Amino acid sequence: MSPVAPSVVVFDLDGTLLDSDAPLLDAFVSLGVPAESVTWGHVVADECNRLGIDLQDYLDAYDLTAAQPYDGAGDLVASLDRWAVVSNKHPRLGHRELQRLGWNPEVAMFSDVFDGPKQLGPALLALGLSADDVVFIGDTPHDRACAQAVGARFAWAGWNPRTQPNTDDLVLTHPSQVLELVTPAEGPVASVD
Repeated sequence: MSPVAPSVVVFDLDGTLLDSDAPLLDAFVSLGVPAESVTWGHVVADECNRLGIDLQDYLDAYDLTAAQPYDGAGDLVASLDRWAVVSNKHPRLGHRELQRLGWNPEVAMFSDVFDGPKQLGPALLALGLSADDVVFIGDTPHDRACAQAVGARFAWAGWNPRTQPNTDDLVLTHPSQVLELVTPAEGPVASVD
């Protein structure tokens, strides 16, 4: 990896920028799925298939008003010159969540873009960047694997208590700490007091 700090942040959406575990789970539970049967970090269509429920029923059951940004997430994305979202979320829900929040990432890629689970490669191409130019922030082992697959830097959204980092992983405890990882458009690496 380059010794220069990345200039662009790529975020997972659910569990990283949005505190959406309860709404995601509630949609499954409302369809008769036991809460303990639901697993995290998958393409929603795959999870619906695994659990034996119809994807359209799940999409209809999901409450688009329930997921709220983690404390500090809105201020963080408002302060970034360039940022992107790469998520396993269904595009219908993902785009509506971004619109509801007034968030406008440079690139927003959801499950319809990937052949299987999310990948960073398509986002790098769309952004015109290399892996050294980005840091990926996520909340699941799959997010870490996405960053590793392209050689990008990764940090855990440790403000989500569900994260399970390894001992040597970079774990952030508040969204504002993301600014310490990137080079602003002009000047040295940003610092947050």
